[in-house]
Amino acid sequence: MAAIAAPPTDTLTDTAALVNISAFDLLLIELVPLAERMARNFEASIDRPAPGNPTKQQRTTSISSAGAGAVTAANPNPAPTSTSGVSAGATAPPLAADGLPETDIFRDSMFVRLERLGFRVGEGLTERFSRDRPRFTDQLDVIKFLCKDLWTVVFKKQIDNLKTNHRGVFVLTDNKFRPFSRMSMTTHTEAIARAQPHLYFPCGIIRGVLSSLGIKATVQAETTELPFATFQIKTSQAKT
Repeated sequence: MAAIAAPPTDTLTDTAALVNISAFDLLLIELVPLAERMARNFEASIDRPAPGNPTKQQRTTSISSAGAGAVTAANPNPAPTSTSGVSAGATAPPLAADGLPETDIFRDSMFVRLERLGFRVGEGLTERFSRDRPRFTDQLDVIKFLCKDLWTVVFKKQIDNLKTNHRGVFVLTDNKFRPFSRMSMTTHTEAIARAQPHLYFPCGIIRGVLSSLGIKATVQAETTELPFATFQIKTSQAKT
């Protein structure tokens, strides 16, 4: 039986890299909508009545109705009230990507799901790509490893800028953050609002990397202009 020659190593490497980054891009695209749907289901389950128990909304409506009756008895000409649950003159809550109000429960549920997924990914990346490296001696070495090696693995480029106050606070700047490269909205405000949830997963990756290397930290991210993104890391040793 004739042997089939294997393709060159470079070809295998390039093909594997192409498939991996394509799959990862698709994963990032679908992660946020999936988290939104799960957050809505969780939000709905909180108000879902147990047998014999009214929902939170029903209890609130009952209390409001009783209070309205008492006011009417005391004052036959009460001031008009809002029936929408929002006081007169108050601005309506912002809308999420699904067109429904972005409540605190919805936003917190999304953040927890995406950040924890990223945390697990960050732990796995660290175990895979730091096992053959010398032991890190300080926090700055760990941050540099994250900015150069792991950021390149995940997003195919290094962090563009790293700043630190040498007191446990680090600011990472990515001028062309890959998940934002294909995003576009009709208005600047809409673009910034819709882009924010896409930063939760990378925040989790950063925290997972640092945790695996013995650094406890909190990570916050923001964007002011697509595809620009900044990540602020505050370690447990941070000093103000």
